[in-house]
Amino acid sequence: MAGSSCDLLVVGLGNPGEDYSRTRHNVGAEVVELLAERHGARLRRDGKVSASTATVRIGGHVVVLAVPTTWMNDSGVAVAALVRRYALSPAEVLVVHDELDLEPGRIKLKIGGGHAGHNGLRSIHSHLRSPDHLRLRLGVGKPPGGAARGADWVLSRVSGTQRRVLDEAEARAADAVEVVVADGVDTAMAQFHGD
Repeated sequence: MAGSSCDLLVVGLGNPGEDYSRTRHNVGAEVVELLAERHGARLRRDGKVSASTATVRIGGHVVVLAVPTTWMNDSGVAVAALVRRYALSPAEVLVVHDELDLEPGRIKLKIGGGHAGHNGLRSIHSHLRSPDHLRLRLGVGKPPGGAARGADWVLSRVSGTQRRVLDEAEARAADAVEVVVADGVDTAMAQFHGD
């Protein structure tokens, strides 16, 4: 597998285990799971890279989908191992993650930038020694009661109308990844930033 070529690595962030399923913090992982399903692939656990991975073709491009099997705070372990395996630059990595600073359901692509206190991004930046990867941010909104409630907010399960909003955003985010792969980041930004 080492040295295998891939055009883009798409990493969905989340925490492992049923306790964290369907929480705001796991929306990134859910987008990658949706992409695997859409393209007829199954994410399989790969202990050598601390992630569940699948390789798919999107618009003629080879894309590796990955969900780290580490805790969110150690996401960089998996990302760095995958970057080494496929000999990628940070610019060939797209990280899908939850974003407190966007309204629930909004999605935004970004190239580089700081981690804004997101521990998964902090770990990735540290392990890659660079913030220069692509990011697809899924808005989960600010917690009622202020930033001090952030951890409880992102780790709580979502139901009802809020869940439907996030499910729709995840589907649009998966669409956005497909456009990034097939037509490039600029086209995807033009198409999805108006949402």
